[in-house]
Amino acid sequence: MYRIGELAKLANVSKRTIDYYTQIGLLHVDKTSKSNYRLYSEQALNDIQFIEECKLFNMCLQDIKERLELKRSQTNEEDKLIKQAEILAKHMKQLEHEINELKPIFDKMNGENQEIIASRISPQSMALMQSLMILLH
Repeated sequence: MYRIGELAKLANVSKRTIDYYTQIGLLHVDKTSKSNYRLYSEQALNDIQFIEECKLFNMCLQDIKERLELKRSQTNEEDKLIKQAEILAKHMKQLEHEINELKPIFDKMNGENQEIIASRISPQSMALMQSLMILLH
């Protein structure tokens, strides 16, 4: 069991972030010590790492919460996969919207800057997006 400061240090986030995640239901306090410290389990550390990974992909906290709840649920694997696909489809629509908003700016850039932007989108990312589109359709 970890106190909030220990958990924050291990997860490389602030105590305030942990408080916020707990407040909105992303994390759960497992116990309270005799000294009234909130104690978090190893699962909380895993959950924070998962949350931070999802945030790297610009997932909103509501979608992250749904994914965490799905991970924790006793739902059968097939239903989990269906729900996960729904969440991913929603996220992909959000990303599509962001791309469409940026496209006019991209089109106005000179060729060299366009190449720089395009080079930052790795072939693996493109392959992943294509795979997800095939899976979801």
